[in-house]
Amino acid sequence: MLWKIREHHAASDGVMGAPRMHEVLGYEGETASLNRVARLMAGADLSGVPQKRRWRPKRSGVRPAHVRNHLARDFAALEPNTKWVVDITYIRTGEGWLYLCAVLDLYSGKVVGWSMAPLQDRHLVLKAVMMARWQRSDRSPVILHSDRGAQFTCAEYQQFLKDHHIVSSMSDVGHCGDNAAAEGFFGKLKRERVHRRRYLTLAEARSDVFDYIERFHNPLIQRRLDAKDQAFRLLIQPSVEAG
Repeated sequence: MLWKIREHHAASDGVMGAPRMHEVLGYEGETASLNRVARLMAGADLSGVPQKRRWRPKRSGVRPAHVRNHLARDFAALEPNTKWVVDITYIRTGEGWLYLCAVLDLYSGKVVGWSMAPLQDRHLVLKAVMMARWQRSDRSPVILHSDRGAQFTCAEYQQFLKDHHIVSSMSDVGHCGDNAAAEGFFGKLKRERVHRRRYLTLAEARSDVFDYIERFHNPLIQRRLDAKDQAFRLLIQPSVEAG
């Protein structure tokens, strides 16, 4: 099993710790306990990136009159594509800042929409939300929660949400923790990838962030969802004895 651990650790660029390693090995049929995985990793001098969380307050704009806090600090989603959060972060490169806007599904933590650009404006946000919107198979309403930055309070963004059956949600003053899911993803992205690199160009940073989202983060989330679906099917499948 150690060779599998080494392989997955290398594929994750050295960021996968014992808990996620144990999870991935379980998807492959391994039955080793978390403690055994941790011991094997320690013996092979393999470790993940330690988690550090630091929430920083942001400047708040004026929330549009028709928008309220539909999320109401209820971060649980019972089904996919019912509650989303959106936020923006920045990445340093040798050519200046690269801004990343990401839309996360609170049901799974998957990044369902994203965009990157050297400018932090409404177009950056609209592209990310548009990607999230068009990956859905149905057109039922979905709550999209954000902070009160200018990109989210502008008329063009609000009209786009209305036209596409997306319910805009924004926090009250002082509730910066309402977007903790997006902040948590950005923190993980920077710990596990961005802060371990030195990007000389915008294109280099864009390519590496794409790799992290689409070849590491989202596939791991999808395997977790597939395992959950399989467990549910086995639970409801009638036994042979019961007919």
